[in-house]
Amino acid sequence: MSLRDICARFGTVTLALALTALYAAPVTAQHAPGEQGSSNVHVLSHVPLGGARPLANSDAAGIDSYGRRTADIEMEEDMDRPYVYVSSRFAPSGFTIVSIEDPENAEVIYKWVVDNPMLHQGSGALDGKYFKSGGRYYYIQSFQFGGGGPDSDLGAIIFDVTGLPDPSQVREVGRIQGPAQQGGFHNIFAYKHSDGRNLLFATISEPAAHVYDLDKFLAGDPDFGLVGRVPNPAPEQTRGYHDYYVGYHPESGQDRFYGAGGGGFYVFDITDLDSPNFLTSVTNVSGIRSGHTLTPTPDGRYAVGETEYRTAPLRIFDLQPGLDGEVPTISRPIGAWTANWKNFSHNHEVRWPYVFVAALDDGMQVFNMMDPTNPYTVGFYDTWDGPDGTLANPASTFQGAWGVDVRNNDGMIVVSSFITGLWVMKMDGFEGWNGEDWGMPNISSVQDWDNGPVPRPIS
Repeated sequence: MSLRDICARFGTVTLALALTALYAAPVTAQHAPGEQGSSNVHVLSHVPLGGARPLANSDAAGIDSYGRRTADIEMEEDMDRPYVYVSSRFAPSGFTIVSIEDPENAEVIYKWVVDNPMLHQGSGALDGKYFKSGGRYYYIQSFQFGGGGPDSDLGAIIFDVTGLPDPSQVREVGRIQGPAQQGGFHNIFAYKHSDGRNLLFATISEPAAHVYDLDKFLAGDPDFGLVGRVPNPAPEQTRGYHDYYVGYHPESGQDRFYGAGGGGFYVFDITDLDSPNFLTSVTNVSGIRSGHTLTPTPDGRYAVGETEYRTAPLRIFDLQPGLDGEVPTISRPIGAWTANWKNFSHNHEVRWPYVFVAALDDGMQVFNMMDPTNPYTVGFYDTWDGPDGTLANPASTFQGAWGVDVRNNDGMIVVSSFITGLWVMKMDGFEGWNGEDWGMPNISSVQDWDNGPVPRPIS
């Protein structure tokens, strides 16, 4: 009998008792041998990366004594550059570069750790992105160090990685660091603007997103290439955004910013970075006080909204009424998806009609949202086969799949899992992605660094 049936027959008191028994019961592994993933998802490689090493000076026992070091993940798109970058949180904080030239034998080719790692406080290395400029390739690693140690004003370090796979050719080219970066960058997004500029959007400790011109940074600009800010319109916000997606909208010719943060989700036209133009918002939604991530479909009509608390589903919103000015804000989702109502998701990538999800306790999940009102799961692989977290233990929130990325050229999927490290996967029938094959613009988080969405000179 389901909990809903129990409630209907015996009332809410019995439901509460049932829930108490559920959360008090011993937690076991979630899958029987051979059932960790769906039959259409195949693991090609697994690289642990030290994500589960015991924490120094920890009094905790069992799983709680282990670190959750593996953070965000980024994969280069070019097939002749088979490199995956994985950030490592907490001490010793840094990042690892893994070659997937042979996807079934992924191997670590480079590892970087911050100087004096045990003196640094806070989360450390969180998010990483790559970009290309002047025929060279660069990797940006964001940081968020606490005030009790060095580098609390460090936002990011940029590395020249053109010489890979030779690790001796990786070199630091500069840091975005100073008073304006105090508190670090919680998240970043690299974007090729329609005016040709290579831009970096960064989450900072003020109610706005910072925007940096990366070529100005590389040229030695004294302000690190800071060229703009995108505000959070919600009142009384101390940190405006958690993260964001930026993409071109072919129908309107606009570069659009999709920000998730205090109050909900916000969409701006940033074609003119000097004057960001507010387009619409998703606010006053039941169960949402702050947004975590908002990712639009390639045509910009629908968006997948994510919050960060246990039991929260991914919500799907129709942005069109707001974009058309028919309503002042979008306040209700039209659809929702979750792998397990007791758990929640952390990051996702949209490749219409598929959404690839790093779903923490539930691993890597893929759902189809061709009908946004009725999304359904099409594949999964659980990267964490230990016990799931519980509502009763907030410390157990983060232990499974943290980040996911997809290579459009061939459909390769890479996943970073908090404790178990890097996973390389393929899904049957998904051999690559181009939006035009689905009657959509060919727009995703993958950037065309050579051409941009619409080449045109800066006015």
